[in-house]
Order: sequence, then C-alpha cells, then structure tokens
Amino acid sequence: MSKETSLYLKDFTRGILKENPVFVALLGMCPLLGVTGFIVNGFGMGMAAMAVLVASSLVVSLLRNYIPPQVRIPCFIAIIATFVTVIDMVLQAFQPVLYEALGVFVPLIVANCVILGRLEAFSSKKPVARSFFDAVGAGIGFTLALVLLAAVREIVGHGTILGPDPESAIHLFGPNFEPMALFALPPGAFIALGLLLAVVNMLMKRFNI
Repeated sequence: MSKETSLYLKDFTRGILKENPVFVALLGMCPLLGVTGFIVNGFGMGMAAMAVLVASSLVVSLLRNYIPPQVRIPCFIAIIATFVTVIDMVLQAFQPVLYEALGVFVPLIVANCVILGRLEAFSSKKPVARSFFDAVGAGIGFTLALVLLAAVREIVGHGTILGPDPESAIHLFGPNFEPMALFALPPGAFIALGLLLAVVNMLMKRFNI
C-alpha cells in the first residue's frame, strides 16, 4: 500500500471509529436525540448530514487559500447553509414523508457541530482529496451512530424495525410483546445513548482502538 493510499485510508476510518463524532466527540446531540425514534428517520438524517458535510468540505478545501482567517466561520456557515437549503428542497420534493418526520432538524443541520468542526479542523487546512475522505468517514460515523441509537429505541420501544409505517414495519416479537414505551419518548433517547456509549467505550478499550 502506497503512502498516499494509507493516508487516505487513515482519513476515511478516523471518523468512523477512533474519532467518531458521536461516540467519541459527543457532537451532533440535537438531531441524534430528536429524530432517532425509528431507523428510517435516523438513516435519512445521517444521509442528509453527510451530503452537506461532503459538499461543504470540498468547497471549503477548494477555497481555503482565498477565505480570510478573520471571516472564516461566517464563510463556513454560509457554505453549509447553501447546501442545507438544497438538501431541504430535495427532501421536500422527493421524500415528503421523511421530510415531515425530520421536521425542523433538517434546517438545523446548519448548526451541526459535526460539520462545522470538520470544516474548521480539517477541510480548511487540507487538500481536496483528503478532505473528501475525511468528510465521508465522519459522515458514515455520524450516520452509524444515528442508526444504532434508532435501532435500539425502535426495537425496544416499538418492537419493530423499518417503521413507522405499519405496512412496511417488520414486527420482531409476538402479539404478547409489551414494548417499553419510555424508549420511544425523548427521555428514552438519553437512556439508550448512555447505554450505547458505555458499550462502545468498553469495546474500544477492549480492542485498543
């Protein structure tokens, strides 16, 4: 493996495991706790955030030598807001059900610390190719965290996967199953996140990640 390929691989895997935006850095808590009642919603939010992150990272990396340091944060926010507007319109046009489910959390991607943090820490200092792999890795890591938390909440809180549509949802348990409704509510998101953080932290220490 060449040195360049190894560098790209390191940039890509960093955000998935070692520096996962949620399980390690504890960023992006607002959408993480707000939209993870169902796996479909968590995955949709993750994909939307990753699209904005990748596009913004590429633009910031391309313009990194032209953005004055004194106004870099306002410029970053303007770039992020542009792509958030595009994603918002695309979801509204082609995925209206998901758009309604995600609600205000789509426009709030503008204030997502995961995106702004990667632009400030990496894309504004590195070339385009490295910024791309870093953004994709961080986006996958964020999406993975959303899906895992949503899976725990949906399975325990509803006894299904791929809900909330009753026709498409897969019921995992029998008719006598009593779901723990707490996990379907906002307080359950905190409990489920705490349990996941404990498990991920234990595994990372066990395998020395």
